[in-house]
Amino acid sequence: MKKYRNLLFIAGFAALLLSQYKVVMPFIYKVAASDLFLVDSKDQASQQPISTPLSNIAFTHCNNYIKSELGPNVTLAFPEKPSNAWTLGNYQYVISAEFTLTDEKPSTTTKKYACRITYNDGDDQEGVLDFDNWSIIGVSGLKDS
Repeated sequence: MKKYRNLLFIAGFAALLLSQYKVVMPFIYKVAASDLFLVDSKDQASQQPISTPLSNIAFTHCNNYIKSELGPNVTLAFPEKPSNAWTLGNYQYVISAEFTLTDEKPSTTTKKYACRITYNDGDDQEGVLDFDNWSIIGVSGLKDS
């Protein structure tokens, strides 16, 4: 058996590579080309900054989330509009903006943040004002506050 150990290893390795090439990879290509990962929605992604009613509502919900995270001991002031807002498609938004923070000490700082938020109900626009229909994926720029 020791005599054929290297030969068995090479044959097993060749069989593994051949099965990957002839069985596994064609299956993966078929799955990737199928509609399995296709999300059909009216909201299309854009590489350009946008300003739509939904992006403005997403901005408001991000601001309310930041207020709740930082607590009642600080005073926050937000601008009327975000610096930039992008849609990732399927009602997912990235909001970039800043806020002015005044804490218990008489110090005021301006912080920039980015917020990724998703509207969960898709094309059904009835509940866009209800925060429970949105999910905050993440907010950056709050940790050093």
